[in-house]
Amino acid sequence: MRPPESGYVAGAARGAMNRPAETSSLGDRAAEALLAFREGRPDAMSGFVREANPLLWRTVRSQGVAREGADDVVQQTWAALVRHADSIDEPKATLKWLLVTARRAAWEAVRKDRTDDVRRTELPDDDAETTTTLPDPAPGPEAEVLRNERDRALWAALAELPERCRELLRLVSLADRPDYRSISAAIGMPVGSIGATRGRCLAKLRTVLTERGETSWT
Repeated sequence: MRPPESGYVAGAARGAMNRPAETSSLGDRAAEALLAFREGRPDAMSGFVREANPLLWRTVRSQGVAREGADDVVQQTWAALVRHADSIDEPKATLKWLLVTARRAAWEAVRKDRTDDVRRTELPDDDAETTTTLPDPAPGPEAEVLRNERDRALWAALAELPERCRELLRLVSLADRPDYRSISAAIGMPVGSIGATRGRCLAKLRTVLTERGETSWT
């Protein structure tokens, strides 16, 4: 089910409105590397691999994979990208695809290790040497990267809206329940018009995001 525009786009905007946009991001470079690889330039992927490897490694380790196994899982993730390079419909989603793939591969590695431990031990005990490390329930390092990518895309889209929309959305995003009377006084818009205008501005914002290829917003 698609979330309402006012809750989804505006909710994300609330966290991004007061942070500057970046001109180039890791997500942009992931898309460029994938497109170059598809064009028969595999060397263009090498620089991105070096740049993204530390993030993938931390993502894998945060899911409970042992240090000695993390490198193998990261290599599996890159191999999966090569296999599926032509099936990724939206190049801008390449970074997210990598992070999700790495996380799933990490879960599978942890599950396999746990299964192997059970097979080797008839009666597992609770000492530190036999207790399996569980994935950390807290958000992993990939969460911040994806949040920053989302915020950058939102900032770039907001810059294409009319000034009136930018001003209104900025004020509305400052609180979960914005004070329409205060907003009316600040921008000179009738209180009764704020809700409808906000809806139209959010619709414009969604259209810009879609036109820019940010399919995760639709």
